[in-house]
Amino acid sequence: MALVFDLLVKGGPVMWPLLGLSIATVTIAVERSIFWVRFLSREGRVVHDVLAAARYSLEDAAEIAQGARSLPIGRFLAAPLQLRSPSPETFRLALEASGSQEFSLMRRGDKVLETIVAIAPLLGLLGTVTGLINTFGNLNIGGGGTAQSASAAAAGIGEALLTTAFGMVVAIFALVVFRLMVILQGQQFDYFATVGSRLELIYRQVWYEPSLPENRDRAPIYPSGQRR
Repeated sequence: MALVFDLLVKGGPVMWPLLGLSIATVTIAVERSIFWVRFLSREGRVVHDVLAAARYSLEDAAEIAQGARSLPIGRFLAAPLQLRSPSPETFRLALEASGSQEFSLMRRGDKVLETIVAIAPLLGLLGTVTGLINTFGNLNIGGGGTAQSASAAAAGIGEALLTTAFGMVVAIFALVVFRLMVILQGQQFDYFATVGSRLELIYRQVWYEPSLPENRDRAPIYPSGQRR
């Protein structure tokens, strides 16, 4: 801890906002990691149970989805299942509206990380400039500079190098976290679209189309091809 504090002091005042940006990046990374691990570890089971139940009872499927409302996939599947005898178009609109809301929640922290990626290198560059200004201010070219002035010049160069390196490290780390989040979000977008289509297809084939007036009196066709 003392070594870190010494580096912050040697780096100059620009190191403190960079430290704040690094703390913000680590906080977002930890929070999003917990979110994704918790989400992905339970997502498959929820989808399997809801789709299996939807073939036999929409009420049971809705109850399972409601029980998983702490997860985005649970809220996504619960939205259309809560409707009473919706048309396929209304069913799809409920899925799309719920999906848009969940994707907005999944993107939490993206804007902050994008800002950190942009600002951290600029702050590092600012530290470089101020460090070089101090260096040139302490140089005494041709004037027989003392050892003290030489030490001050070296300190200015050290400040410039520390802030530049720290700014680049913070920006690179924030960029890595941001890209991982974008990859996970893209995978979930495709997965939600697939699951939503499967649920909509089950609703159409098992519940909506058989309830149409022209299909109510039609006898079911068994695998042998005969009507009973």
